[in-house]
Amino acid sequence: MGVEQSGRGVPTPSPTLPLQGGGNIQFDDALQGHVVQHLESEIGDFVVKRADGLFAYQLAVVVDDAFQGITHVVRGADLLHSTPRQIYLQRLLGFATPAYMHLPIAVNAQGEKLSKQTLAPAIATDDVIATLIAVLEFLRQQPPAELRQGRVEEVLKWAVGNWQPERMKGCRQLPAQK
Repeated sequence: MGVEQSGRGVPTPSPTLPLQGGGNIQFDDALQGHVVQHLESEIGDFVVKRADGLFAYQLAVVVDDAFQGITHVVRGADLLHSTPRQIYLQRLLGFATPAYMHLPIAVNAQGEKLSKQTLAPAIATDDVIATLIAVLEFLRQQPPAELRQGRVEEVLKWAVGNWQPERMKGCRQLPAQK
């Protein structure tokens, strides 16, 4: 049992998963390369059911991905550190491990992930093409200038056909563009 703070600030017992020979969890991330984490010494036991009775993210995402038949997970590099726990749970539950790609996250001038908590502005929705082009450029893709005059479908088709993830290899964060 672990201890988690309840909404009232009162320590409440939470079921944790005792690590049993978890050892080194290793995987190859499509962008971040070879990742190794020794769960017992670096993480320790972790919560699988929160004090409020809900299942914790680590367990919920593993079960959800398995039941949906997810084979590839693409998400922000801020979640790279939690992936070995998910792989550990996948192995315990006999689920297949998907391929992972952790994209760089956008950070502000202080190096903080852009989010509501850091008061980041909302993504502009008034010009979808300009927003898509800005995202592609942020991800170090190089869309041609003429796409700015195109339709959304054309931008998306170009992005899928010309996707070059190696341009972000090993990059965990990038400064947000203004």
